[in-house]
Formats: sequence, structure tokens, C-alpha cells
Amino acid sequence: MVYITRKETFSAAHKLSRPDWSNEKNAEVFGKCSNPNWHGHNYQLWVTVKGEINPETGFVANLAEISVLLKKFVLDKIDHKNLDMDVDFMRGKFSSTEVLAVEIWKQLEGPVRELGCLLHSIKIQETDKNSVEYFGN
Repeated sequence: MVYITRKETFSAAHKLSRPDWSNEKNAEVFGKCSNPNWHGHNYQLWVTVKGEINPETGFVANLAEISVLLKKFVLDKIDHKNLDMDVDFMRGKFSSTEVLAVEIWKQLEGPVRELGCLLHSIKIQETDKNSVEYFGN
């Protein structure tokens, strides 16, 4: 099994806040990230796929095709958007980086499989100090 990774970047705003909590409790749990006026990040996204090498191409998957999938199913929807308000696959979901990684997985799993390989992981770096990795169910 061989693993290959495509890295992309995107910028997006969000707010960590539960509507059923008071402003004080949200601030206590989520700190600055609960700012009622939102905040944003310059995210880095790594998508890793796995499979066997195709003897005709020497590829597990064509990274140009992976890039097209990322643009169509993820980046066009989230780059320079508000994750809480603008992104269809995040609607009604808590916009933590953990949840975002799971939801990006759901967007890509089927299309990646159609290329003849499997999605292995989604990694999102939110800040220099914080990142999340998701490996599916």
C-alpha cells in the first residue's frame, strides 16, 4: 500500500459558540474563539489517499485529479467563507477543526474512491500550534 498527500490552503471564518449557553459560559469554555463578531484562520489542509500503484501510470492516483476533487467538493465551498453561515456541509454543525475534518472526509470519500484509491486521512492545521487528523470511522 502506498500513501500520497496533496496539500492545499484556505482561509475561513468561524465562531466557537453554543447558542444554548450564555455568553459568559461560551467565553469561559472557548475563550477568544467565541467572539460574537467571528474570527478567522489561514488553514492548511492535507488529504492523503492510499492504494496500489497502477503499473501503467506509476501512480496511486493522479494528484492533479485529487486537486480537482478538492477544489470542487471542498475548497470552492470553504475558501474565504464563513464556516458557520456559508458552507452547505457545515450548516447546523459546530465549526471546530475536529468537526470540519470529519465533514471534509464525508465530502471526499466517495469521489476519491471513484478514482480507484481510498481516502486515508484528512489533516487540518488551524494555527501554528494546533492541528487535527481524521482517519475515517
